[in-house]
Amino acid sequence: MIQFSQLNQKYGGTQILWNLDLEIKEGEVTCIMGRNGVGKTTLLRCLMGLLSIHSGDIILNGQSLVSLSAEARAPLGVGYVPQGRDIFPMLTVEENLRIGLPIRKDKSKCIPEKIYDLFPVLKEMLNRLGGDLSGGQQQQLAIARALVIEPRVLILDEPNEGIQPNIVRQIGDVILKLNRDENLTVILVEQKLGFARRVGQSFRLMEKGRIVASSAMDQLNDALIKQYLAV
Repeated sequence: MIQFSQLNQKYGGTQILWNLDLEIKEGEVTCIMGRNGVGKTTLLRCLMGLLSIHSGDIILNGQSLVSLSAEARAPLGVGYVPQGRDIFPMLTVEENLRIGLPIRKDKSKCIPEKIYDLFPVLKEMLNRLGGDLSGGQQQQLAIARALVIEPRVLILDEPNEGIQPNIVRQIGDVILKLNRDENLTVILVEQKLGFARRVGQSFRLMEKGRIVASSAMDQLNDALIKQYLAV
């Protein structure tokens, strides 16, 4: 479904991604894992068009994305929740959710009821400013905003960072439900090993801007964890 082919990316004179090859299967929850600074967030930002690439290709369902702007990628069915959430703090919860409506293929002007089924707290807080929500509530809002467009691919960059355990579990439940019921493809950058093992079906380990190991999640053994994840 998504292929990264010989991807190279540089910040100034520093190269971050090195001839990276990666395939994301449709309908799978894929966890991209690795220590801090190995290029995980850079990879996602390249996928979304927020960073330009030096060379290589990114293909979604047979279509190259590299010549498309960031604004042109979301309508292809890609929802993105960046690290740090990036909600609009001076807009209400409802206004944050409505931002994605023009991207929907059916041009609906209504927030899908499914959003409130997944995140009931948001319905109770529609008129609250995003900046007044707790960190966990803001993360739920960020994920809900991405889901408003009815994506075929959901990209989550460390969604559980600084979030209380009960909301971490709820986010995991939402990922599992959407993957099971809607065959949603999920790309998850995650540092919490327990969460990754709970929701992920496969893993990709990164080291120094390259994919160094990949397999089904049940093959993520102690040797790999010690070599590529342990601090």
